[in-house]
Amino acid sequence: MLEKLKAKVCRANLDLVAEGLVIQTWGNASAVDRASGVMVIKPSGVPYSEMTPQHMVCVSLATGKVVEGKLKPSSDTATHLILYRAFPQIGGVVHTHSLCATSWAQARRPLLAYGTTQADYWYGDVPCTRQLTAAEIKTDYEANTGEVIVETFKKLKFDPLQHPAVLVASHGPFTWGQDVHDAVHNASVLEFIAQLNSETLRINPKLKPMQSVLLDKHFLRKHGPKATYGQK
Repeated sequence: MLEKLKAKVCRANLDLVAEGLVIQTWGNASAVDRASGVMVIKPSGVPYSEMTPQHMVCVSLATGKVVEGKLKPSSDTATHLILYRAFPQIGGVVHTHSLCATSWAQARRPLLAYGTTQADYWYGDVPCTRQLTAAEIKTDYEANTGEVIVETFKKLKFDPLQHPAVLVASHGPFTWGQDVHDAVHNASVLEFIAQLNSETLRINPKLKPMQSVLLDKHFLRKHGPKATYGQK
């Protein structure tokens, strides 16, 4: 089942290691095949050095039950499922505990848009969720992690493809994209943005976000309906 997608998901997980975004087994990447209603995700706790496409686990998007695979899926499976159900535009999801982005998540602070580097990828801020309640943590924790992300985007009225990342308070970053390769790319960019913001605020702790006209110019020239960035 979905052998090509398994290979892509396996490659994406290994790319997270190559990009320096995960150590140990601290991270996961997934992709969804909406036509078959199946998500493919890495197994729980398997070392990246041993991982192959055959280890990937197929999970029903509707029920969350394993439909193919001998291993347990990632412990974050329920979070990925919630995001796919809520954001039908996305095709891949990544979760890491990368150093800089996770530091901002632990500090429970959003990444405000201070310059054009961020504006090339996010139409403004990278939001940080509220903290989960004790009840949310004790019951269906992983699903509630997904729900608090969705809640944050609804509250801010953010388009998930214009803001392809979030910081979960006290936890870490999640990114997504049109496919799993795109989600990995966004995770890499997010880590750089988090480091850049840390350095920027070290130099000028009182800095205000960039002008909205400059944000519009940079984001829309790359992602807008009349985008001019890149080759046709």
